[in-house]
Amino acid sequence: MSCAICNERKEKRFCPAIHGRICPQCCGEQREVTLDCPSDCVYLQQARAHEKPRRAEEHDAKEFFWQVEVDDAFWRRHEHLITGLAYALVKSVRQDRALVDRDLTATLIGLAERYQTLVNSSLYYETPTTNVAHQRIADEIARMVDEFRQAEQQQLGAARLRDEDVLKTVVFLLRTALVRSNGRPKSRAFVDFLFEQFPEKSGVQASAEEAGKGRIIVP
Repeated sequence: MSCAICNERKEKRFCPAIHGRICPQCCGEQREVTLDCPSDCVYLQQARAHEKPRRAEEHDAKEFFWQVEVDDAFWRRHEHLITGLAYALVKSVRQDRALVDRDLTATLIGLAERYQTLVNSSLYYETPTTNVAHQRIADEIARMVDEFRQAEQQQLGAARLRDEDVLKTVVFLLRTALVRSNGRPKSRAFVDFLFEQFPEKSGVQASAEEAGKGRIIVP
């Protein structure tokens, strides 16, 4: 029988994305491009195992925010903040399974630009977006930042979290996302990486403190 996609070459493998049999060439060419490949697809897992992570130099300098310095000392000092905002991303994706890596990176880029303006000029502005899904991700991150500041206020008597710290954390997660993702339109490599950091327990999401304890997300 012929491939369900090209209708030319012989089918040799089952594709769970279309619930049909396709040829290896179409599998390789259309994987995470036109096909919504499920994370448990053995061919997707094999491909990822052989893919080399994209180097930072391969990305556009503007979207990588090289002017924002995030050194090792920063993520050691702010591991809980990094874990908390990463958990906010996980919550967003678990609430909307249609989200892919590009949705997360686009949202993080928008947030980084917003906080960079705030840090450099003390002016805060909301960038209008027509993408409801991206706005929900941004709102989830904003809620997590508010929770951190409220916790500091209660425990220390004052909120010490600076906007610059939030900017660096957002940029740190953005760089991790860009390096982890393979760049394909429907890639969920970064999403799956986040799920590994925050596994579900008996069908219930683990808390950020429990799931992220002892885990440091590094590009």
